[in-house]
Amino acid sequence: MKNQRIGLALAVALLMFPQIGETIYSPALTHIAQGFAVDAEQAGKTLSWFFFAFAIGVVFWGRTCDLFGRRPTMLAGLLVYGAGSVLALYCQRFEWLLFARLVTAFGASVGSVGTQTMLRDGYQGETLAHAFALVGIALALSPAIGMATGTILTQQWGYSGVFAFLALVALVLLIWCALGLPETRPTQHRSPPPLLATLLSMLRDLSIWRSALLVALFNVSVFSYYQLAPFLFQRLDLPARWYGYSSLVLALGVGLGNGLNKRMTQRGLGVPVRVFLATVIGLIGAALVTALDTSIWFLLPMLLVVIAFGLAIPNILASALNAYADRRGTAGALLGLLYYLLIAGGLVLAGRSQDLGRVLLCCALLALPLAASAFLSRSAVTIR
Repeated sequence: MKNQRIGLALAVALLMFPQIGETIYSPALTHIAQGFAVDAEQAGKTLSWFFFAFAIGVVFWGRTCDLFGRRPTMLAGLLVYGAGSVLALYCQRFEWLLFARLVTAFGASVGSVGTQTMLRDGYQGETLAHAFALVGIALALSPAIGMATGTILTQQWGYSGVFAFLALVALVLLIWCALGLPETRPTQHRSPPPLLATLLSMLRDLSIWRSALLVALFNVSVFSYYQLAPFLFQRLDLPARWYGYSSLVLALGVGLGNGLNKRMTQRGLGVPVRVFLATVIGLIGAALVTALDTSIWFLLPMLLVVIAFGLAIPNILASALNAYADRRGTAGALLGLLYYLLIAGGLVLAGRSQDLGRVLLCCALLALPLAASAFLSRSAVTIR
């Protein structure tokens, strides 16, 4: 029997909601710090710890998709996400808020791994490429949507408005999936590849570590902005709504990065060249943010950091699992586990520093030799 396809509108919504859930929360960080009487580093933990639980969820839901089916996995993940959002809404202590964020992150990860699996089930070849192109556009816009929505909700109802909105989103998606989500797992389903054997193989693979570190460093560069910038705007005595407007700069940067990637691809420039160029752009942007972080003008070079992100991430992820074609689902979940743990650790360190420019500079300086080694190793193979 032919696999059913997940509708693109539903797929886009399911892939966008984890990213919106991460960024919608950012404008509320200063309110959370005040409401729960904690400092900026403590408030930032609610964002950094999100990625620890997200990493575990990627592996859990990825395996559940293979073992029990895509549809029940998606419904279960959305139920967990909704429960975490409701719990966050009624928390009176900061420790319980952290726990609620872990629950929501664990549930939200189903939107990433489950939806990508369903798209690969139902689409092939050019249609799959077209589907992921549409998804890429949506994901480029989702941080702007999240930050703008979070700013409006926070100004009107504080952080409680954000949590109430997230609970409502979970309910809408759960009903939508219950009514319209098909089961796309192939009827002649083979047993999933051994998890432990794949994990050990990947941990011995230097190219996997390089890919995971690069993905993590580019993500920490962008998400450290969401974590630290609200307090930076506060120190600069800038209106809170200006932080929401800055989401337009970030969305523009991701779009420009994607456009640059397309043009470089058309000119025949390989993946290592594109990733290396992204690290150079990111390093220039990081240096300028460090120089200008005492004024609102730091947003202009921040655009370069986001352009680097938009250029690098699709190329790194597209080539990371070439050696694991027979087990892409399991390998993809394990790669996600690795880089989300690295992102979470990086954001913990970023929270301790409370210095956006220094964080960006460290990420760029670490990424540069990694990208250069990939470029040089590919060049050496070509010469031989």
